[in-house]
Amino acid sequence: MGRVTHLQEPLRQRVSTAEWAVRVNLAACYRLVALFGMTDLIYNHITARTPGPEHHFLINPYGMLYEEITASSLMKVDLAGKVLDHGDQPEGANYSVNAAGYIIHSAVHAAREDVDCVIHTHTRAGVAIACMEEGLLPLTQHAMRLQGHLSYHEYEGPAFNRGEKGRLVANLGTNNAMILRNHGLLACGASIAQAFNMIYWLETACRIQVDMLACGRPMHLPATDVVARTAEALSGTEITLSNEAETNPALKAGAQDNRSGYGQLEWPALLRKLDRLDNSFRD
Repeated sequence: MGRVTHLQEPLRQRVSTAEWAVRVNLAACYRLVALFGMTDLIYNHITARTPGPEHHFLINPYGMLYEEITASSLMKVDLAGKVLDHGDQPEGANYSVNAAGYIIHSAVHAAREDVDCVIHTHTRAGVAIACMEEGLLPLTQHAMRLQGHLSYHEYEGPAFNRGEKGRLVANLGTNNAMILRNHGLLACGASIAQAFNMIYWLETACRIQVDMLACGRPMHLPATDVVARTAEALSGTEITLSNEAETNPALKAGAQDNRSGYGQLEWPALLRKLDRLDNSFRD
C-alpha cells in the first residue's frame, strides 16, 4: 500500500527505537482486537503512552479499520488533543483523531500514571451487559477475577464533553476495568499486553453471561467467599507458591510473571499468531 509522509523522512526514521517498539505492540493490539471480534467498524480506540515524560500517546487514525492499522499509521497526540505526528498515512488519506476517543483516553492517561494503555470497545456482549441493571455477575471465573476491581460509569451521551473527563476517572479510580453504562467497555493496564488481557477477560465474561441468560435456565452463583478468594487469587497481586513451585524454576518464573500482571506471558504467543496470519502490523 502506497504511503505519504508528513515530514521529509519515513516515520520509522524520525522516532526513537523505544517509540517504534510501542507502535509495533499497539498495532498488534489493534489487529488482535479485530481478530477476536471486538471491533465496531472504524470506531473505538486503543491508545498507548509513548516513552518519555511528555505525556504523549498514540491513537488510531479516524477512518481506518483495526485490521489495517500498522506501526507507522498510528498518530501521536498530546493531552490537549494536538496532533504531533500524523504518521505515515495511506496515499491520498487525511485522517484525523476522533473527538470522543480523545476525551476518554486523554482523561485516563492524564489521571493514571500507572497506565500505559487504554482500550475502549462497543462489542455486542459488552454493550448488552452495560445495559443490564445488575451489570456483570460473578458467574464465571472470568467474571470473578474482576469482582472488587470493576468500576461503572453512567452514560452522559456521546463523549464530546470535556467536563465528563473528571467524572470518568473518578469512577474508574484505581481499577483497570470499567463498564460504561449503555455504552461499552473500558480496560487499561501498565502495558499493552496487560490491557489486552484485561479486555479479553472482561469481554469473555460478558459473552458468557449473555449466552447463559439467553438459555432461560436458573443461574448458579458461587458462594460469596469463594468469589472473593477467586478474585484475590486471579488479581495478579497475591500469589502463594506451592512447595513444588518454590523448587521448580519454571513454575516460580511463571508465578512471578503473574505477579507482574496477567498478559505478559501470553503476549509473545499472540504476536507469533499474528506473524503467522499477517505480519503487516509491523510496517
